[in-house]
Amino acid sequence: MQYGMFDDANREYVITTPHTPLPWINYLGSERFFSLISNTGGGYSFYKDAKMRRLTRYRYNGIPADVGSRFYYIADGSEVWSPGFLPAKTELDSYRCRHGLGYTVIESEKAGIGCSMTLFVPLGSNCELNYMTLTNRTSHEKRITVFSAVEWCLWNAVDDAQNFQRNLSIGEVEQEGSTLYHKTEYRERRNHYAFFHVNAEIAGFDTERDTFLGPMGDWGLPLAVREKKSRNSMACGWAPIASHSVELTLQPGETRNLLYILGYANNDHDNKWESKGHINKTKAREMISKFSSDGDVLRARDKLKAHWDGLLGHFSLQSGEKELDRMVNIWHPYQCMVTFLMSRSASYFESGTGRGMGFRDSCQDLLGFVHLIPERARQRILDIAAVQFEDGSTYHQYQPLTKRGNADVGSGFNDDPLWLIACTSAYVRETGDSSILKEPVPFDNIKGSERPLFEHLRRSIRYTMDHLGPHGLPLIGRADWNDCLNLNCFSTIPGESFQTCANFESGKAESILIAAMFVLYGREYAELCKRFGDAAEAGVVLQAVSEIERAVLEHGWDGQWFLRAYDAFENPVGSKTCEEGQIYIEPQGFCGMAGIGVDEGYAAASLKSVKERLESEHGIQLLNPCYTEYHEELGEITSYPPGYKENGGIFCHNNPWISIAHTVLGDGNAAFDAYRRISPAYTEYKSEIHRTEPYVYSQMIAGRESQRSGEAKNSWLTGTASWAYVNISQHILGIRPQHDGLEIRPCLPDTMDEFKAVRVFRDTRYCIHGRRTGQNPPRIRVDGVFIDGFTVPTGGKSELQVEVEF
Repeated sequence: MQYGMFDDANREYVITTPHTPLPWINYLGSERFFSLISNTGGGYSFYKDAKMRRLTRYRYNGIPADVGSRFYYIADGSEVWSPGFLPAKTELDSYRCRHGLGYTVIESEKAGIGCSMTLFVPLGSNCELNYMTLTNRTSHEKRITVFSAVEWCLWNAVDDAQNFQRNLSIGEVEQEGSTLYHKTEYRERRNHYAFFHVNAEIAGFDTERDTFLGPMGDWGLPLAVREKKSRNSMACGWAPIASHSVELTLQPGETRNLLYILGYANNDHDNKWESKGHINKTKAREMISKFSSDGDVLRARDKLKAHWDGLLGHFSLQSGEKELDRMVNIWHPYQCMVTFLMSRSASYFESGTGRGMGFRDSCQDLLGFVHLIPERARQRILDIAAVQFEDGSTYHQYQPLTKRGNADVGSGFNDDPLWLIACTSAYVRETGDSSILKEPVPFDNIKGSERPLFEHLRRSIRYTMDHLGPHGLPLIGRADWNDCLNLNCFSTIPGESFQTCANFESGKAESILIAAMFVLYGREYAELCKRFGDAAEAGVVLQAVSEIERAVLEHGWDGQWFLRAYDAFENPVGSKTCEEGQIYIEPQGFCGMAGIGVDEGYAAASLKSVKERLESEHGIQLLNPCYTEYHEELGEITSYPPGYKENGGIFCHNNPWISIAHTVLGDGNAAFDAYRRISPAYTEYKSEIHRTEPYVYSQMIAGRESQRSGEAKNSWLTGTASWAYVNISQHILGIRPQHDGLEIRPCLPDTMDEFKAVRVFRDTRYCIHGRRTGQNPPRIRVDGVFIDGFTVPTGGKSELQVEVEF
């Protein structure tokens, strides 16, 4: 069952009913100001940091669901309705929501009044624009009142939801004409404020929530809306809001436009006040004046569309398969850009109050967007490296506002350092910019500790080399990529964090996954050393890579698949000798990606075991059989019910690893099958089962052993976005950046005989035409001349015509 459809021409997903299984959201903003918006208008806004600078409130797990951020009501006679259905819940005569790239349009009609709202964050401005167009489609005059409202969050989202003994007494506002200002705590330590403006003469306003809603009232039908009369209330403490009422008379066929602006501004300490008690509103007025006409708004909208046209022009595909084309051309890069901006901080499953920017997450996200915005990727790498400790270990996350490490979930995740090598290597291969390796970067953001980024990479690789266990395999620490495999935790106390407690520091628990990562990224680091650094260092590291690869083959092979780990007592995890959790997905994929066991036949055998033991209708599960009892020696992974999350759920993030491993073995059919099983465009038809948005990946899909197999959770902010894009573009299509040029080596399914792609690489436009001719290995002709090998250098040209026979 579907609740909408893809519109490829407009790069939109069109939702045709407000009654989706879950709120289906979009993201607005691409610089500093961001908003989440659902298909019914819910969500919230923040500046840079969803925890520290949240503008509007949103109540997770709220009843009714998805009530928050922007509220609009149209009072037409005795009828009150909301353009997005919520919060009024009046059934609409027509409804459509179009989620596009950085914008959302909600179109609806009730009793002859048509409403279209275009919502977006304009480039270069710290605000959200809500552009409302109202049309009288009847044959008689209509007098309506439009009410708007936002509920202010008192900046720090955690404190706002907890510290009521203070917060109920600090709310402060100002009103000037049609602009309502939120200035809580501005009188003391803050120098920033928010505002909500409408470009029309207002009949009234409210800034006090309880007055607007009325006694025992709610957002469904506030008292002021029901009585069609604002109270002009001025909040002092309690719950400040910003609400306007605008009265309109529409003749038959007449259209009126209203522009609402939700904005953020900050002032220098010496310029905080216009007069005693009155904030300096200059920046807000300037922002409002930028959008003083309909033309200004439409030009800002067009500029945003042009921005996305430019980004998506870096890679495009014509394969003859519409589902694949829409993923590669639209939704893959779009979701990758959102994960770049948000990491794992703010979604409808991530509250924005805890995780911030993940170290590992941000490194992996970069793999998918580096070719879209290389200059911002460069800065992100430097920001990530700055939260590394001098011994090479890292904070597990950092706060986007301050860019400082966040200790809430601690450190000691021993895979983290190697991801810094992965993303730096990807950046240098994409751009050819080796100067980043010389950039001075502090450790733990401590001034005076700066060392070249290359030294950070050296300490990352050495951290793994210096932390090996009894089998010569890397120690796991708190956990590796699988945060829930906690082999040194041994928690028995309810509420104790699996990630931060360590009740038994064994110094023995080892990770096969980290070993495979070291083999893959150790070679990439050695290549950087050979080209831009120290050849002797490259030799030392390649020797360590060889030793750890041997350790995996000797101690990490279980007969039909790779082990997952060794626990604190040196017992194997993910072995046929285990009663439950006998096979895990991660080492099967990553060992194949690293080329471990290819010559010995281990890689092929392990992938056969994946198909037999882990593959399901909805994707490849993380492990099998699921754990049915809690094991303190394994940690959080055994705390979930069978089939959910890491305990046998389909953790989509690592499904692409299996697909990539198939390409290493040259099996395009198996690779594409693994890609297609979880790809949104291919699974849209079962939206009533999947439930989350059908246009983006989710983190997890419930596995076979769960009670709701196929149901997804944690949409949008997942490393699946990056890895799936890397998989299809660099491994299945085989268009992969290398130090010396663009490598083109397709590994396609038998059903795909031809494709055309455009890839911009180091300012050169590669126009690629691939044809199946049975040629193996592939043969490449550039501008009519056959070349040796698979790597096409730019040759200093602005455009190359590349023909590939495969």
